[in-house]
Amino acid sequence: MLEFEWITYLRELNMASMALRLTLALCLGGLIGMERERKGLPAGFRTYMLVCLGAALTMVLSQYIGILQEGAWAEASAAVGNRTDVSRFGAQVINGVGFLAAGTILVTGRQEVRGLPTAAGLWSSACMGLATGAGLYECSVIGFLMILVCFCVFPAVEHTISIHARNMIVYVEFYTVEDMTGIIQTIKGMDVRIFDIDFDKGKVGGGFYQPNAVITVKLPPKMSHGQVLTELSRLESVHTIEGV
Repeated sequence: MLEFEWITYLRELNMASMALRLTLALCLGGLIGMERERKGLPAGFRTYMLVCLGAALTMVLSQYIGILQEGAWAEASAAVGNRTDVSRFGAQVINGVGFLAAGTILVTGRQEVRGLPTAAGLWSSACMGLATGAGLYECSVIGFLMILVCFCVFPAVEHTISIHARNMIVYVEFYTVEDMTGIIQTIKGMDVRIFDIDFDKGKVGGGFYQPNAVITVKLPPKMSHGQVLTELSRLESVHTIEGV
């Protein structure tokens, strides 16, 4: 019974619970950020820490205002007919983090989208901060563990799925525009089906870069991504090749 009493005490809005909530949010967000920092990604240790802490602060503030409306501000609020929906504070955190997370998403010249896991991680970290700020400690810790699993364990699963997928995107650079014909013929000669080709002629002068193409293909059964890349790399016309 005593065990549940201290949990109930920490769910109330007091100095001890506020200190615990903000400290827990700071630590959980920082630990996730450390994992991202280790991989050299745009949003790292301090970013995740601040996002989670800010979300927790917002939730504590919304609870505090809710308590004041029912207590010290009750008469004044009733007199002017003012009633603030404190749940909107958390909703604005989600919207605000959406703009922050969008800044981590990039589309490279190879038509490759990067930064989506980082953006999703920031958004999830903010939600974890809201749960921590609300005093839902169990949920915030479980959420923290699940986010960490998504970042540390699932990339290996995702890689395994991608290398065995039948669909593949190939980025290839070559020397002249005419080389594209030979590349397409080589792909078709392997019985690989071409879905789409995004072709770029390249530039000359000060902004020179190689002609290139992003080719979306479907591989036949039992053919690996490495086989396609190896076969294309043997062409003398190919300057750079990479599976996106």
